[in-house]
Amino acid sequence: MGRQRVKFSFVGDRVKDPIIYQLGHNFQIVTNIRRADVQEEMGWVVLELDGDDKEIRRGLDWVRSTGVRVDLVSGDVIEG
Repeated sequence: MGRQRVKFSFVGDRVKDPIIYQLGHNFQIVTNIRRADVQEEMGWVVLELDGDDKEIRRGLDWVRSTGVRVDLVSGDVIEG
């Protein structure tokens, strides 16, 4: 099992799409929201993703294909 910390950045209509739900539902990935700031037209979410490394890569490729920006995050996102 692997763990990856990522930041999703949403703009426009993507804010209203259930991207995180679909990621956990359609891929064998457990999502854990660590921080978020979501407004009407834009937002970001920092997540921990747990699962097989290959499945996480497949899931992140799918997220990118939806138009959501994906950035890797290092360190403890709660502590700063």
